Amino acid sequence: MTDDQKIIVTVSGADKIGIVAKITAVLSEYMVNVEDIKQTLMQGHFVMFLLGDISKSKYSFKEIKEALIATGEKLGMEIWVQRKAIFDNMHIM
Repeated sequence: MTDDQKIIVTVSGADKIGIVAKITAVLSEYMVNVEDIKQTLMQGHFVMFLLGDISKSKYSFKEIKEALIATGEKLGMEIWVQRKAIFDNMHIM
């Protein structure tokens, strides 16, 4: 599997109940497999990184990204969605 079928989802904002549930519900609806997830609280600020596999989704990357961003707006959270290959290239040390 190539990295162009993997996405990185970053979520940031004030902590509240149901963030992970709502984000993963959208991913499930769009047939995205969650391969890894990390989350933390930093002084009441929620941060989550998620690695997803879109290879079995019938939706385009753009449709998935738009759905996640819309969910973030409803939650009052910032959400960034990138292809893993691009994310990796931006963070090479």
